Amino acid sequence: MPGPDVESLARIASAGDLAALNVLLVTVRPEVLRLCGRLLPNREDAEEACQDTLLAVARGLPRFEGRSAFRTWMYRLATNRARSAYRRSRVSGPAGSDDVLADVADQRRTSVVATTRLDLFNALGRLRPELAEALALADVVGLSYSEIAALHHVPEGTVKSRIHQARRELRKTLTA
Repeated sequence: MPGPDVESLARIASAGDLAALNVLLVTVRPEVLRLCGRLLPNREDAEEACQDTLLAVARGLPRFEGRSAFRTWMYRLATNRARSAYRRSRVSGPAGSDDVLADVADQRRTSVVATTRLDLFNALGRLRPELAEALALADVVGLSYSEIAALHHVPEGTVKSRIHQARRELRKTLTA
């Protein structure tokens, strides 16, 4: 049995229906957490970014104009919150650690997959934001070029160019 239609719930919730908002938030939470988990290297940061995203959805929904699909808008909120959580974790680090990346990337305690993910996050962090976001929306979230173009209010060709440039720059950084 399929779950509630998220787009319809979003329209109803944006009109001020609190019951629809509650159902919407409960419905999208697993999807948002999964996305944040793909973008962030540890579970605590993913959960924090998920909660921040859901709060931003609840607060911003009355202003959501529906120019893009609700999920596209929600993905953008989630990627922005995940990026912020990642930056905070790099600056503050875990309790008792002066350098989170040095601590997390210690080869005796970190898997090859986690180290590779950290290398990718560092490389993404060096890209211009519009390149990193286009690449993450395409490759991590799975949005189409047309959805990304609508989200950023740019032509589809610009999206293709940004993704191509991001991949080229990442390849150089990761193979250096």
